[in-house]
This record gives sequence, structure tokens and C-alpha cells, in this order.
Amino acid sequence: MANDGSCSTQLIDGDGEFNVAGLDNFIKTVNLASCGLSYAVVAIMGPQSSGKSTLMNHLFHTSFREMDAFRGRSQTTKGIWIAKCVGIEPATIAMDLEGTDGRERGEDDTAFEKQSALFALAVSDIVLINMWCHDIGREQAANKPLLKTVFQVMMRLFSPRKTTLLFVIRDKTKTPLEHLEPILREDIQKIWDSVRKPQAHQHTPLSEFFNVEVTALSSYEDKEDKFNEEVALLRQRFFHSIAPGGLAGDRRGVVPASAFSISAQQIWKVIRENKDLDLPAHKVMVATVRCEEIANEKLNQLQSDKGWLELEEAVQLGPVRGFGEKLSSIIDASLSQYDEEAIFFEESVRNAKRKQLESKALDLVYPAYTTLLEHIHSKALDDFKTKLEQSLNNGEGFASSVRTWTQTIMDEFDKGSADAAVRHANWGASKVRDKLRHDIDSHASSVRAAKLSEITTNLEKKLTKALTKPVESLFESGGKDTWLSIRALLKRETESAVSEFSASVAGFELDEETVERMERSLRDYARKVVENKAREEAGKILIRMKDRFSTVFNHDNDSLPRVWTGKEDIRAITRDARSASLKLLSDMAAIRLDEKPDPIGSILHSSLIDKTSASTSSQLVTREASADTLASSTWEEVSPEDVLITPMQCKALWRQFLGETEYTVTQAISAQEAFKRSNNWLPPPWAIMAMLILGFNEFMMLLKNPLYLLFIFVAYLLGKAVWVQMDIAGEFRHGTLPGLLSISSRFLPTVMNLIKRLAEEAQGNQTPEESQGSASQTQIFRNQVHKPDSVSSSISNISSVGSSSNDDNEYSTANLSQRRRTNVPQAEFS
Repeated sequence: MANDGSCSTQLIDGDGEFNVAGLDNFIKTVNLASCGLSYAVVAIMGPQSSGKSTLMNHLFHTSFREMDAFRGRSQTTKGIWIAKCVGIEPATIAMDLEGTDGRERGEDDTAFEKQSALFALAVSDIVLINMWCHDIGREQAANKPLLKTVFQVMMRLFSPRKTTLLFVIRDKTKTPLEHLEPILREDIQKIWDSVRKPQAHQHTPLSEFFNVEVTALSSYEDKEDKFNEEVALLRQRFFHSIAPGGLAGDRRGVVPASAFSISAQQIWKVIRENKDLDLPAHKVMVATVRCEEIANEKLNQLQSDKGWLELEEAVQLGPVRGFGEKLSSIIDASLSQYDEEAIFFEESVRNAKRKQLESKALDLVYPAYTTLLEHIHSKALDDFKTKLEQSLNNGEGFASSVRTWTQTIMDEFDKGSADAAVRHANWGASKVRDKLRHDIDSHASSVRAAKLSEITTNLEKKLTKALTKPVESLFESGGKDTWLSIRALLKRETESAVSEFSASVAGFELDEETVERMERSLRDYARKVVENKAREEAGKILIRMKDRFSTVFNHDNDSLPRVWTGKEDIRAITRDARSASLKLLSDMAAIRLDEKPDPIGSILHSSLIDKTSASTSSQLVTREASADTLASSTWEEVSPEDVLITPMQCKALWRQFLGETEYTVTQAISAQEAFKRSNNWLPPPWAIMAMLILGFNEFMMLLKNPLYLLFIFVAYLLGKAVWVQMDIAGEFRHGTLPGLLSISSRFLPTVMNLIKRLAEEAQGNQTPEESQGSASQTQIFRNQVHKPDSVSSSISNISSVGSSSNDDNEYSTANLSQRRRTNVPQAEFS
């Protein structure tokens, strides 16, 4: 049932200290001051742990602290607490008093009970007396002694104002309320009759001072639902309680809500200081109430004053010249009217209320004052921004521009704030001035940061453009001193950028430490660009190595393509190409922006080049042995942050590189051997000598019989024609046995065909189409005779070149026939 909107606040603590700040905050929070006389105060008193807080929370939806039944009976409420009743109209304030008869206070119990009960009866319109059903009829129950004392003091010190006493009988039994109420009323009347009264009130009945009401509630613990229903019905009686006939219908002498705080403070102060319970004089109370009413009236007049409303409206639109003087005149008029009407009241009260009126008037106009200062502040800040931007666009120095315009703008603000000052207030504009200075400094700092960031960004872009491509080119070329060139490039471009930066920030007047820090940041950025590019290139090292190997292996020193003629030292060329590729790997193994020597190149060369140059039979063994040198994740004398490729990664890359370039070397060797076979048609010299010695007789016989030479020549031509017609070299490409079978099956038909063609040519029966075809084939044959060897043009065609290495040219049977008819053989060998 509790509600945070009740704003529960401790008004008086257990030691009797009045919480002034808490009450003022409470009144402000619940907006009590705006209620005027339309409010009521309800208090509850009764024995300790009798369920007072629980009843108040259920009845008014407040949030007073309740006793935890599971932890035993003990004091829960200490002192006096107040809260706003939620959902009750008009505004109703609930007051929860500390329980009586508590063991925690001991001997001090009676004094505080009397004081708190008297305070509650003095400020409350309705007082709930919480009592147990079984205590009815008992002498020491229901706070009877306390009520007796309170009746006497209230009757003697206050003008008669009816206060409602609502007795709440808790945990009612089967005995009907109609039987319990007469007994309770009889006990109350006995207490009233026993009280000593002034002579004027000797025969005044109780009903002239109090309205006594009685109600009963079921047990909260045993019959919670029934309890809630009865409380809901009782709650309805508190709606419109201040209306005539309501529970708080007697409104005589009610203090306005705005004066509730002062009234409560004064009452409690007198109660605490005067043991005989002598309350403030009625004159002071009346003065207090009346002065409060006058002050409120003048404040309302000020709120609706035409001059003030026009001034307030003008302030919302922008700065108003002469604001302070105009507003001071309006406040003076309101205070003068108050003085005229309150002149006959007690001076201390009148002056106090005048101060309150002045304070409230200043509170009323303060938002307009702060709005005006905000306008002055905004205008000053905008002017500073505009002037600074113009100065920078005109090329003036940043620091000098900031100093000049800061001083100018602050002087203008001081003039504006002085014009807005109100005589009655010592508000001052120091906070707004400090804020303006802070905003100016913040804007200047943001502009400076933006300008410096722009300068830095442009230089970083320039550095990136100046370093990325050249560094990539240096890595790709893989020169002798790659990192030396990179360091020189980095130093040159960095110094150029730093020099340009120093010139650009000269007008900012930065301290030396800041300049050094920014220059260091620029140098670090340039270094980072190179490092990032190096890491990027390290990821492409295998491709670079293969390209470098291909370039060095397939081109000579003049960058011309190599022709594998058999004179080249392929082993040396391969070693040079691999060394060049290893140079790339060595360059990319680590970042070398610091001029520190490292053994990476020598380690890689000794572990990879020297050992791989061993004999073929021991290659595997030497490669395994090299793992001892490269079996590490770091390089000696190289920082781990600078490592791009670890030794183990280098070893793996080299193995992959060798595997992917081995085919190129094999092709070159095959091309070289093919070239040798195709150009080595002469027998060895020893064979020539043997033929000359052993074949001397046969040679002399040929010289003596030229017919043999003619026969040999004809046989050569026929053999050549059969060779070309049957494509003998092509038949053997698929194997020796398939070639022999194919040749044996085609040999006789081919020979017969040749003889037939010779016979037809001898008879002169050549057709025009045959003549035209023979001529074209003759031209093809001649072109083939003079066509250079194709071995050196493409290594990929080595196998085809090797298969035709025994003869540089091929031609068809038709070509042979045509050449015979046109005496082409003589032209071919001439």
C-alpha cells in the first residue's frame, strides 16, 4: 500500500531535534505552499507496536516504516514523521507519532510523550487515537493520563477550536461497536470532568473543544481482507474533510499552508523550552498568519504585474537593455505596498515576512535574470566563434587571435551582466562568467584540436602516399641494400613532414613538450606505414621469390631471354636464381628500420643455399640437418616485434619454393639436352677417324663408280619420302612396340603408292589441281627448311622439340613428289 509519492520525512527525531531542512524540502516537494488554507493535518498516537504505521499506510497510502512481526515487538517509529496522503483531496498531511509506553525510552518516556502529543494536537485538525479493543474500560489504557494533561493545556492556552478525536478500536471482537462506544465515551468524559479548567470554562462541555468519533477495525493479521475493506470505508471519510460537516470542518485560526513550516517550528520550540507548556502568544501567531497573507497577496500582485510580464516576455526573446533597473523598480513598488499594510503588526514578524516576500519576489524574477544572462552568454560565445573564424581565415596566428578576442568578449559580457543586476539581490554573474570563459576555452581548444588534427591528417596522407609505393617497389626489386634504401627513404620523407608540421603549427604557440609529442607521433606513424607495408609484402613473399627466380633463371645479364643451347651452366644459373630469391626472403624475414646488424642473411644462406648445393643422393639428409639451425621461432639479435617471418616459416617457405621451381629447372635441362640432340648430327671424332681408316677402300670404290653415288642419292630421297609420309617419328611417340606394328602395316602400301605416283609423273598425267597443290606444298617445305629451331622460344614445348630432334623439318609425300617433278631436291641441298 506504500507509495513513493507520499514523500515520508522525519519531522522530529528521537532526541527532539526539529528537521527544518527536511520539512522545507517536504513542503516544496509536495507543493504544500500552494494549497493556501485548503489542507488538513491528521496525526495518530497510541501505544508502541499497536499498528499505527500500518494503519496510516493502508488508510492514506503512505510509506511509514512498519514493524517486522517476525523480528519481535520493538520500537519502529522514532520521533515524529510526516507524509503526504496519496489520493486524498484536499491535500492532507499525515503525522505518525512515536508510540507510548516504549521500553526503549525508559524514564524519559512520559516527558516526550506529552510533548509530542501536545505538538500533534496543536498542529492537527484530526487526531487518531489508536487503542486495543481489550483495553476499553481499563484505567491505564488508551493513553488516558496523557489525554488528561493535553486537554487541560490545550483548553487553557488556545482559543477554542474544535479538533476531531477519532478513536480507532483495533482487533475488535464479537462485541458490537454499539456496546463498546458508550463505554469509551464515558471514559473520555470522566477524563474531561477531572481536568482543572479556568473560571471561564468551568462548565464548558467537551464538545466545545473536541469532536469525538469512534470506529472499530478487525485484526490485520487474522482478518486482513476484512481489515482492508473497513479501512477503505474509513478512508472515504477523509475526502473533502475540510468542508462544513467534515472531520476537519472547523477552520478557525488555521495557518496558511505556506506558514505551516514556521508555525510548526515555533510550536515545537516553545514546547521543548518551556516545561510548563507555555505556547506562543496569540498576538504573535495572528501577526505571523496575517503578515504571511499580506506577503502572499503582494507576491501574487507582482506575478500579474503588467510591467513585469512585459519584461519577462522580452527577456525570452533576447537581451534587454536596462533590465536590472526596471526590475528593481517593480520589486520596490511591491515591498512598499507590503510595508503600508503590515505597519501595525509586530515588528519582528513583519520584518521576517518582508524578507520572505523579498526572497520570494527574487525567486520569482530569478529565472528571468538567469535567462537574460544565458542570452548574454550565448551572444558573447557566438561572437567569439565568428571573430575567431574570421581571424583564422585572414591568416592571423591562432594563439594571438584567441587572446585578443577572449579579452574583448569578456569585457562585453561584464558590461551586459552589470546592466542586468538587481539592487535587492547579490546574485552576481560570476558563475555565468566562469562558464563563458570555460566555453570560450573549450571552443578554442576544440578548434585548435580540429586544426591540428587536419594538419596531422594531411601530413599522414602525404606520408602514406610518399612511402607505400616506393617501399613496395624496393621490396619487389630486392636490391643489395633494400632496408638501407628504405631507411633513407623513411628518414627523408619523415624529416620533410616534420619540417612542414613545425611550420604549420608555429602560430599555435604550443609548448615544447606538445610539439615534440606530436612530432614523435608523426614519426611513429611514418614508421608504422613502412612496418605495415613490410608485413603486407611478407604475406606475398613466396610469389615474389618465384617471380625473382623466374626472372634470373630465364634471362641473362642483359635481361634477354635465355636460349638453352647446351653451353649454359644450369647449376650455376640455378644457384644464382635461388640466391636472388633467398635475398628476398632474407629481406622480408624481419623489419630493419633500426640500423642494427643481424645474421639472418648468413643463416639462411648457410642453411638453405650451401646445404642444398650438396649431391642429389644426400639432399634429403642435408635438408633434415638444416632444421637444427632454423628450428626456432625467433632470430638472433632481432626483437620479436620486428620478426615478419620466423626461421621455421622460412624453412617451410624454402621447401615450398624449391618444389614449385623444380619443374622450371627440369624443363631447362630437358631443353638443353634436346637442343644438343637436334644439333649434334655428326658422329664423334673417333668414329669419324675410324670410318676414314676402315672405309677408305669403299670410299675409293665410290669415286671410281659414280653410279653408286646416284643410287645412294636416289635411295636417300626414297627413304626420306617414306619417313615423312609415314611420320615415323610421330609413330614412336606412343612407344616402340606400337610404332613398329604401325610402321610394318603401312610400309608396303606407302612404298607402292610412291612408285605409282612416280610412274604417273613419268607419263606426264598431272592434273591442274595436283599442280596447284604441289606448288603450295613446295613453298611450305621451303619455309620449313629455313625456319629456325623453336627450342629456345618456349620451354614448355621441350618435349615436342625433343621428339623431333632427329630432323628439323617435316614434310608430306605430296611435297616429295612435287619436289621431284620440279628439281626441288637440288635447290634444297645447294
